[in-house]
Amino acid sequence: MKVTVFGIGYVGLVQAAVLAEVGHHVVCVDIDHDRVENLKKGIIPIYEPGLTPLVERHYQAGRLRFTTDAQSGVEHGEVQFIAVGTPPDEDGSADLKYVLAVASTIAQYMQEPKVIIDKSTVPVGTADRVKAVVAQKLQERGLAIGFDIVSNPEFLKEGAAVNDCMRPDRIIIGCYDDHPKELMRELYAPFNRNHDKMIFMDVRSAELTKYAANCMLATKISFMNEMATLAELLGADIEAVRKGIGSDPRIGYHFIYPGCGYGGSCFPKDVQALIRSSEQHHYSPAILHAVEQVNTAQKLKLPALVRGCFGADLTGKRFAVWGLSFKPNTDDMREAPSRVLLEALWQAGAVVQAYDPEAMHETRRIYGSRADLLLTENKEQALDNADALIICTEWQQFKAPDFDQIKAKLKQAIIFDGRNLFEPERLKQKGFRYFAIGRGDSVKF
Repeated sequence: MKVTVFGIGYVGLVQAAVLAEVGHHVVCVDIDHDRVENLKKGIIPIYEPGLTPLVERHYQAGRLRFTTDAQSGVEHGEVQFIAVGTPPDEDGSADLKYVLAVASTIAQYMQEPKVIIDKSTVPVGTADRVKAVVAQKLQERGLAIGFDIVSNPEFLKEGAAVNDCMRPDRIIIGCYDDHPKELMRELYAPFNRNHDKMIFMDVRSAELTKYAANCMLATKISFMNEMATLAELLGADIEAVRKGIGSDPRIGYHFIYPGCGYGGSCFPKDVQALIRSSEQHHYSPAILHAVEQVNTAQKLKLPALVRGCFGADLTGKRFAVWGLSFKPNTDDMREAPSRVLLEALWQAGAVVQAYDPEAMHETRRIYGSRADLLLTENKEQALDNADALIICTEWQQFKAPDFDQIKAKLKQAIIFDGRNLFEPERLKQKGFRYFAIGRGDSVKF
């Protein structure tokens, strides 16, 4: 099939590359000229395992093309994906200007029927607005061209997006009627071979499904972080509790790892957007408010532990920080707990020596060059002459370090672990003061 994808960001680029992988011919359209030219040269704007070879292979084969020419993109595809960003507005609601602008562009250039697919994460009711924009534009052009609007939300995990796209758990399709269903089945047939993963529903239910899924996962994280705080107060070990409740198949082990808070491009934004949507309908979602409040408080946990150990004035102190991305296997630092930590340490007068396997360039982009931030070449160099080690991200290479080397390099044998990577008793035996999240005695000074 001929497919066009508007927006070569995280969702659009992964979706386009995977569609090309199964044989579709995909044209990607973006207004960012530099991004388009870089992609033609094989320079990928994001770090995502497996994505770069996929893009390079299908660009060379001619199944994947990049352009800033919207008209050629509209003319190419019988299917038109809208995969542009929906950044939070000042009040936390999703800003739809880019989505609606693409809808208008498609209507401006289309000469034959199209299936227009909302892939961006959008509030309930967006498909209605997209439909109205397209209809209005066609009316202004004096054309009576048929079109379908489909809501097809993505469910990609950063760090595993290619695999999620190639082997989806479910494919949600929201339609106004049965007309586009056969085409959608054809589009996704390569991903639907073992068993039927396609779930058809109305467009509003599809839009809400995306938000409900992310908000449920965020709720599990915040719930466990609240239990971790309770474990600290009661002298319990949250890791033992996690294993105990995770063994219940009704709960499971996914997303019940306590830590220093969730971040990224989805959970914070989607929780806020669903809160705003609820309030626009005069309903206050108490659980979602609590999820957001707990997460905001949890991001302050590591700075609080550091202050409790070293005092409020950190002038002259130097801290090693392992992990800057909001999660492993990505360079994304949007809403990352590390940012709250770094800014709190700097505000208290400390110097930070930080290392992340992939997010170093992003850190430089966000914070620039500053005297109180040293980005090191490896995790060992970050330890040099530091007063303590702070762990923010559970990268695989941080999980089995040389503790003797850590102890030798640090001024004091102190570790603040925002991801509970180690066993407190083992660290105690090695002579460390170990402060983790919800590990009972491990957090008592």
